[in-house]
Amino acid sequence: MRKQNTLFFLPYDEEQELLEETGRAEEEPVDWQLITEAGKFKKEFDSLNKRVIPIDDVDSLMIFSEINFNARMLRFLNKKNIPAHLFNYYGYYSGSYYPREYLLSGFLLVNQVDHYKVHQKRMRLALLLVQGAAYNMLRNLKYYNGRAGDLSSFISAIEQHLEQVPLAGDVQELMGLEGNIRQAYYKAFPVILGEQYDFNKRVKRPPDNAVNALISFGNSMVYTTCLTEIYRTQLSPLISFLHEPGDRRYSLALDLAEIFKPLLADRVLFSCLNQKRIKHTDFDRDLNFCHLSKSGRKTFVKAFEDKLKTTIMHRKLHRKVSYRRLIRMECYKLVKHITNAEPYEPFKAWW
Repeated sequence: MRKQNTLFFLPYDEEQELLEETGRAEEEPVDWQLITEAGKFKKEFDSLNKRVIPIDDVDSLMIFSEINFNARMLRFLNKKNIPAHLFNYYGYYSGSYYPREYLLSGFLLVNQVDHYKVHQKRMRLALLLVQGAAYNMLRNLKYYNGRAGDLSSFISAIEQHLEQVPLAGDVQELMGLEGNIRQAYYKAFPVILGEQYDFNKRVKRPPDNAVNALISFGNSMVYTTCLTEIYRTQLSPLISFLHEPGDRRYSLALDLAEIFKPLLADRVLFSCLNQKRIKHTDFDRDLNFCHLSKSGRKTFVKAFEDKLKTTIMHRKLHRKVSYRRLIRMECYKLVKHITNAEPYEPFKAWW
């Protein structure tokens, strides 16, 4: 329900009861004005366990459960320029409602396409994205090296793969090297997490254990966050440089996510498991399939949002910026590079 610029979420059963009493159960959800003006159900509505969300404070909506909304809701989100990202019952990303783009630039679009079509221009950006992602993985391993155990062999393996990155002849070879780097990176996870979780290798579809389930869920959160920040700029999310643009996906968000997955998804994963905020009981297992339970998702999402709000002192700006703002700034750096204003340098954590 909506009143002016505030959204109200009601538990499904109680909402249905109100709809049935007003005789509109098969029609559009009851408008707030319909209830308050009639006065009949105002007392009952106020007593319900409603969730209040002031729309002006919302950057995007992450929808993890079954919610009923209609075309008016989508028009309202479009008016307020708010993307909505949907996840299925198991916590896997299903899709996004991407409102009409309100920051358009034909000049930038033409140049973005040019940087994809010209081999040398695309290779430069793809190479920098891989280097930025690998550097941030190394920062994580160097932080835990000695604290959790000896990670020097994994660090050396990544550094050796990283030396081959500038020698890659095409994007496919770069993607292969990036895969080798990430494989060496994931091999260090059992040392960082200890023996409490059985994690031998990365398994995606579907994840076969708790750590793989957390990685998949965290990566989806980073992807949707990057997509939201791209929407706040004039970049097209369809034209990417490392990942191949394709159907039914916003591939530029995949590019940016490579840089920020070690800083966001992986660091939240380590802290949640090592501090036992997420436990074995927060996972549901069915045959060879494992996924986060509802309570586990709530814990991870809260930790992830707290991480996005965390601020660091930026070296160049000399002021504090949040992790979410760092993603937006990465988009701006891409814009400057594409328009030949300033060469792009990937974000590399220094802490």
